[in-house]
Amino acid sequence: MPKSASKTLPPIMQRTIRRPVHAIGIGVHSGEKVRMTLRPAEEHSGIRFVRTHLDAPAEVRASAQNVSDTTLSTSLADNGIQIATVEHLLSALWGLGVDNLVVELSSEEVPIMDGSAAPFIYLINTVGLVEQRVAKEFIRITRPIKVNQGDAEAALKPFMGFKASYTFVADHPVYNRYPKRAQLDFSQTSYVDQVSRARSFGLINELQQAQAINKCLGSSLENAVGIDDFAVLNDDGLRYQDEFVKHKLLDAIGDLYLLGHPILGEFEGYKSGHALNNKLARALLRCEDAWQLTTFGEEPRQLETPILQPAVI
Repeated sequence: MPKSASKTLPPIMQRTIRRPVHAIGIGVHSGEKVRMTLRPAEEHSGIRFVRTHLDAPAEVRASAQNVSDTTLSTSLADNGIQIATVEHLLSALWGLGVDNLVVELSSEEVPIMDGSAAPFIYLINTVGLVEQRVAKEFIRITRPIKVNQGDAEAALKPFMGFKASYTFVADHPVYNRYPKRAQLDFSQTSYVDQVSRARSFGLINELQQAQAINKCLGSSLENAVGIDDFAVLNDDGLRYQDEFVKHKLLDAIGDLYLLGHPILGEFEGYKSGHALNNKLARALLRCEDAWQLTTFGEEPRQLETPILQPAVI
């Protein structure tokens, strides 16, 4: 097509779910049974968590500024109300391009399901997605930004699409048998197929220490990959050869979705965890010259969308 005949691409629209959907699970840290309901939400309303079991239902917005605790998971808090372990659900919402959603919970923690994002994707696909009437907004990275904590680093830099890489360096006989670095360009790679099924993992000999601080009280081989001194303890083994490092990417994607919009850029993590991921998100928001809001398709671009179409697992 001659350049003069090129047309503006139609914008990618915001999305929510078609109708409410319910699930029951346990909180991996509290050990409590949780009923979760996902409900459609209006344009520009973002992701909101509602504690429905309180005398007066209380809402907490999914926001990087509301992150209150990053010990073994990401928790949010606002006006004394806490929502724990939000990262896997948020990662799934990013993967399906869900912009607006109400998440109702009967406890303070999002259910862990199987320790990955896949059950949330399956749940949403049972009711489907609907496009809304306004364009999706993206955070386009305009210059590199990096944060560190000791020798751990997390960075964002410009890229026309969304690319993510992570380097996992834990030294352990089991970890050392598997890949410790992953790099994925999501214009060419399916989040649903290649990332969403990666589960939380941990060393069995560290479980008692975590439970001593009231963490991992609901942890089991049904919702995590357990590792002893020599082997993976789950009967079905690993879902991906590089499941450990891919789960770290899954977490980072969920933590960064607390920015409120998907990113057009490249993420690089080296030993980063929830705390450093949030530090990066907050640093980006402070550096207004490092990003801008944009809609996709507002002008002709040679750009692939990082938002995936819904897929059935």
